[in-house]
Amino acid sequence: MNKTMKAAIFESEGKLTLTDIPVPQIQRTDEVLLKIEAASICGTDVHVLNVPQSHPGKMGVVLGHEYIGQIVEKGKDVTSLEVGDRVAVDPNIPCGVCYYCKRGMPNMCPNIYNTGLDVNGGFAQYVALPASACAKISRELPTEVAIFAEPMVCVVSAMRKIGFNIGETALVLGAGPIGLYFIQMLKASGAKKIIASEVSPFRTKYAYESGADIVVDPTKEDLRAIVARETTYGVDVAIDAVGTLIAEAIENTRAEGRIMLFGMNTLKTETINQSQITRKNLTIHSNYINAYMFTTMIDLLESGLLPLQKLVTHRLPLSRIHEGIEAMRRGEALEVVIDPWAE
Repeated sequence: MNKTMKAAIFESEGKLTLTDIPVPQIQRTDEVLLKIEAASICGTDVHVLNVPQSHPGKMGVVLGHEYIGQIVEKGKDVTSLEVGDRVAVDPNIPCGVCYYCKRGMPNMCPNIYNTGLDVNGGFAQYVALPASACAKISRELPTEVAIFAEPMVCVVSAMRKIGFNIGETALVLGAGPIGLYFIQMLKASGAKKIIASEVSPFRTKYAYESGADIVVDPTKEDLRAIVARETTYGVDVAIDAVGTLIAEAIENTRAEGRIMLFGMNTLKTETINQSQITRKNLTIHSNYINAYMFTTMIDLLESGLLPLQKLVTHRLPLSRIHEGIEAMRRGEALEVVIDPWAE
């Protein structure tokens, strides 16, 4: 093994730097060293690199929190994994001992940290991390499916909360990557009709391919009128995959319906009329990362039920990661897969 490796570091505001750094060493007996097979660029990475920064991320760390790899070394106390195991990574690492962790809510842990945002992550050739963050995946699972593990587990967690039923209707507000994951999940769950709201023709195409029945451009069409036409009194479930569209979700959901607030935008503040929620007796859910859903999500990926490969728009070596970030920023990419070993 070489002593140095290629890595992409969040150097300063808006600046991602490609450089050579030392290969990490296991520091604790419960850690593993992972040879990274592939990583993908998340919208969160783009927000971290925005100016001003619109998502928390620590300067000086290797970015990248969506990645898979193979264990090449392990600490002496690691018993659940072996050298050679192929794994997906849950990058959100809770303390395990706080109030929330002890009550089965590790995603609410005040001490939680993220590999790729708070400490070094996956835009590199190797990473050292706790074995508890790794879950074995099949060697036969294609890279371009396995790489969806981290974002999909959040969507799986959200779908469990809303309790979607066969034959129900849904509105997905925003058909970016997260919105498209929801569309595929809703389709696989037996939705009667899926309406998506999206302004980008590029994303509209993928929304239809992922299972949407109708895609509405709200800047050119009357979303409320179309939802009213296509449903009885509004959709059963509305999902805000953007983080700024709660008002639209409330307006288009039937009485006694459910709303999932999933997208996050720390720079925006929304104004809502609370009486509309009360009058319609709506149930509003939110979802932040996941709690104990990672193996369930891996089972889903290995089932082949979802056509996730369709969402891979770019495959780039680490040396061209800036191209992928700019494509994401321009709305010309969905899933950008980074190969840290390709030239």
